[in-house]
Amino acid sequence: MREAPHILIVEDDPGIQRLLEMSLRKIGYTCDLADTATGGYTLARANNPDLILLDLGLPDYDGVELLARIRQRQDTPVLVVSARGQEKDKIEALDAGADDYVTKPFTLGEVQARIRANLRRTRPQIARSDVFEKDGLALDFQRHRVSVDGREIHFTPIEYRLLVLLVQNPGKVLTHTYINREVWGYSDDESNQRLRVFMAGIRRKIERDTANPRYILTEVGVGYRFVDSAEEEETEKRSPETPAAGKRVEKVENC
Repeated sequence: MREAPHILIVEDDPGIQRLLEMSLRKIGYTCDLADTATGGYTLARANNPDLILLDLGLPDYDGVELLARIRQRQDTPVLVVSARGQEKDKIEALDAGADDYVTKPFTLGEVQARIRANLRRTRPQIARSDVFEKDGLALDFQRHRVSVDGREIHFTPIEYRLLVLLVQNPGKVLTHTYINREVWGYSDDESNQRLRVFMAGIRRKIERDTANPRYILTEVGVGYRFVDSAEEEETEKRSPETPAAGKRVEKVENC
């Protein structure tokens, strides 16, 4: 079961923006909305969407320029939806990094099909079942819900993405750089500090004792690991900052 795709719609026409948003939410996608290139760039950086729908005729600066800026930081699939139908416009957008191009007026069926095609090529599998359960922790991937010992816990979208990423890779050390790039699309010194803040918040929400976590372990100076079944008994005896003795550390290398 895949986590519901998160789509960023950058479109300055209120009617088209609303139409796209309603049609995508109806089929289970979540959406962010921007009506300027500046707003679109900010949301793309902050929320790392699974796909961006991009109009080229934006009021502050051109969509092709925005596309080029996004490509400097992120590999997020970009589907251009534009009234510019000339071959030269399509070539310019594709050369700037667009993955696909739809000309207005469009049909919702075509846009949805192109979104599905791009997501199939780029999105990883998030879960192999509808629900993940481990030692009192439960994630409902379809409803984006997290509970501990039967009590539902409120998670922000970023916290949820981080937890799902760890759950997908039990027993593997995910480096700081890898996690930052997967969740935010880039990694730097500031993003490492931000990651530590988010991870501390997640631990406060799911761990009975944050000093002796049962789910998420810290590999000092490297990253984080979600405990796999073979480690459960040993983990209860260790501090959060101490790697498992004699355990081979398997890193997910930076992409």
